[in-house]
Amino acid sequence: MLTLLAIGVIVWLVFGYFGYGRWIAGQFRLDDRRETPANVVNDGEDFVPTRPFYLFGQHFSAIAAAGPIAGPIIACLAFGWLPCLVWIALGVVLIGAVHDFSALTSSVRHGAQSIAEITRDKLGGKAGRALMAFIWIALVYVCVAFTDITAGTFVAGDEALVGETSFDPGGAVAMASLLYLGLSVLLGLVERYLKPPLWLSTVIFVPATFALAYVGTMYSHVLVFSHQTWAVLIVLYCIVASLMPVWSLLQPRGYLGGFVLYSAIAVGVIGIFFGGYEIRQPAFRSFDVGGMTGMLFPFLFVTIACGACSGFHGLVCSGTTSKQIDKESHTKPIGYGGMLAEGFVAFIALVVVMIASGDSLVGPDGRNLSAGKIYGNGIGEFLTILIGKENLKFAVTFGAMAFSTFVFDTLDVTMRLGRYLIQELIGIPGRMGALIGTLVTVALPLALIFLAKPGSYVEFWTLFGASNQLLAALTLLSISVWLYKARRRIAFTLIPMLFVLVITLWALGSIVYGNIQATTGFDIKLINALMSAALICLAIFLVVTGLLQLRRRSDGSENADQF
Repeated sequence: MLTLLAIGVIVWLVFGYFGYGRWIAGQFRLDDRRETPANVVNDGEDFVPTRPFYLFGQHFSAIAAAGPIAGPIIACLAFGWLPCLVWIALGVVLIGAVHDFSALTSSVRHGAQSIAEITRDKLGGKAGRALMAFIWIALVYVCVAFTDITAGTFVAGDEALVGETSFDPGGAVAMASLLYLGLSVLLGLVERYLKPPLWLSTVIFVPATFALAYVGTMYSHVLVFSHQTWAVLIVLYCIVASLMPVWSLLQPRGYLGGFVLYSAIAVGVIGIFFGGYEIRQPAFRSFDVGGMTGMLFPFLFVTIACGACSGFHGLVCSGTTSKQIDKESHTKPIGYGGMLAEGFVAFIALVVVMIASGDSLVGPDGRNLSAGKIYGNGIGEFLTILIGKENLKFAVTFGAMAFSTFVFDTLDVTMRLGRYLIQELIGIPGRMGALIGTLVTVALPLALIFLAKPGSYVEFWTLFGASNQLLAALTLLSISVWLYKARRRIAFTLIPMLFVLVITLWALGSIVYGNIQATTGFDIKLINALMSAALICLAIFLVVTGLLQLRRRSDGSENADQF
């Protein structure tokens, strides 16, 4: 049955790209004769025409972070795998890929402007600033959720390795992950000052990246800290990484991380088709599994988050990728195709938990394993098909290291974007503005880490997922206004926008109500309630502004240069 499900998902994604994706591309009338911002500016730094194959890899590694992995695992354990599979399949083709492709194309048509700048252009200055504030709050919760879940991966044990006192699974992942960051810095220095051919760096550094998983197993007891200690260290890393030049860490780590990502996908495919695994988790649990976020509607959708639709992708599309598009026709494989590939990553993560037994989801201390550890164990099991069961320690370390690799990519970009937004809002440029922006952005995550209990990422995750998908709805709102003013068809962006908007506002309203009821003072629940309420207010302001713009008549002349 698992193999048939996988074949069905692949066929659906292929249909999505060549069928619906082709129709969506036709609505934007892509024209390769039109010069893209990368060719118009071509400054050799930010604006660089890039071949689609290489740009796809860079874009995919930027968007395919921990979201499409952790979300499906958490949702499957709560609601069962069938509703998760249905939403991933439908959401990624009809909403998520449409959002990414539309955001990328609109940015290319507007001189590679960011989503916030496009919103300011179409909805006014106040709307632009409101969206910037919304994005900042959403980014803070990205940092909080991913920090907590990664800290859990660094301390959690593995049921399959219990009894091996000479080996600490969490410590092995921590050692391998930190060595990976050090290797990335070394690659950045080599590329900056020695400038070797790229093939030579690849031949040396890519195998070294995979070897680090083995080194981690050899020194698994060196970095053994508590959950909170790891959380603080990860936040401190975010501060340092966000202030470092992009050539020293961001670019080399993204390059190496791409190979880790593709390898994890390949291992997942091998496990699905050649592992002979059976589905052990129930297809459906309940419409209400209890707790504040236990209702399938609306929390299934916001829990899966990036596996089906992600507003964070719009920031990547309009922030970096749009500046490297060589031809307009490249926006389809990179924007639409990249999101479909992420949907397949989400499917692999879903399979990992579908085939897991109940005992394998609980650590030696009796607590549920983090989503990152569950994923690492699953990918490790798949990898043993190739390297043998006797290498299980290496295999599960590689799987968990792959997850943490995706997380570090996200955390770095998140902190940088948060810093940029604060700098723009306060108007202080230079190093001083960068430092202030970083400290302001990191203050709330640090406070939440000390206030929350270890393993509270599920609470953070729901709010992160809701804010992230609401950002996608607001992005689609801006794009719908642009298309309407240009007198183009808007149903394919407006209908997904309305669906995601209703679901996410519903989820945030429930979070506010539930947290207010459960709070006992100034605690994590009160902070979550206040942040959710702020997001709702900002979203309503933007929606009202957008509706007012839709009511205004336009002859389309102001957008003639964009179509």
